Amino acid sequence: MAHGLIAYLAAAVAAASHVAAPPDGATASLAARPLGQSVVLRAEPNGKPLMRLGSRGPLGGPLVLGVVGVRGSWVQVTAEALPNGHFGWAKFGRDVAVHPVQWTLRASLSRRELDVLRGSEIVRTIPVGIGAPDSPTPTGRFAVAEKLTGPFGPAFGPRILVLTARQPRLPAGWNRNVTYYVAIHSGSGRGSAVSAGCLHATEADVRWLMRTVPLGTPVLISS
Repeated sequence: MAHGLIAYLAAAVAAASHVAAPPDGATASLAARPLGQSVVLRAEPNGKPLMRLGSRGPLGGPLVLGVVGVRGSWVQVTAEALPNGHFGWAKFGRDVAVHPVQWTLRASLSRRELDVLRGSEIVRTIPVGIGAPDSPTPTGRFAVAEKLTGPFGPAFGPRILVLTARQPRLPAGWNRNVTYYVAIHSGSGRGSAVSAGCLHATEADVRWLMRTVPLGTPVLISS
């Protein structure tokens, strides 16, 4: 019964990870990239434009969109430019190209652990620090948006995986005019609620994540 985009996804996902593509409208392990220098995200398939994004993310990396749903020839995506819980739509083959992603990250705030799945198999469980009570880690469906390396200081470590999640509840004294993204990076307090919203892991675990999970990897954060 699959056709169009779904037929393409069935073949691509099966070839890459031996997992059947989801039915129309279901969440998929997919990522999308603009076909041109920019892409317009819409409120719904063929709906009104929400915003135009360039080919780079807000922190300078290549724009990669996490796919959270499929409807016909349209994909529903999460992006850094969209607030938490908001998604946009882009048309496959016209606006974006899509490719399968074999990995998924699932963070449990109650367990304070990050499960790393390849297909349906958990291949690594990482203890993490989570947001403090006054700056909790937001829950929802997100994706790995950018990977940064550099001398960010001891509070962050040299490697950061930036998510499409934002921190709407900033700690006291933080600049409310700046958009702060939730990220996975090294830091103290693993197993505790101590961060400004980010997930803290060991530097060894962050280094492994950096080289293992690609941009666009789905990230599911639950309470």
